[in-house]
Amino acid sequence: MKRAASGVKKSRSSATSSANGGAPARWGKRYVICVSSGGYPASLEVGKVYRSLGAPQPGPAHHLRVVDESGEDYIYPKALFRAIELPIPIQRALALATSAA
Repeated sequence: MKRAASGVKKSRSSATSSANGGAPARWGKRYVICVSSGGYPASLEVGKVYRSLGAPQPGPAHHLRVVDESGEDYIYPKALFRAIELPIPIQRALALATSAA
């Protein structure tokens, strides 16, 4: 099964804090951890942290745009991931590492 590439590249997501004490938006431009490769074993590694660009626009809300090792974003079912919150210094370090690659 070939994975579908996102039709929109380099979009800017405006994930903001929610009303629950400043916690980050659950599925916005954040990081997720893969909990199942779900038929994409060559593309997803269980236990690996990926950057999420949120739900595809337009597209089904039960999917996520996830940036893989190639630096490209692809659309996957949301059920394959869990949102995680990383400290700001770690987010900055990951952003610098991916931009340098």
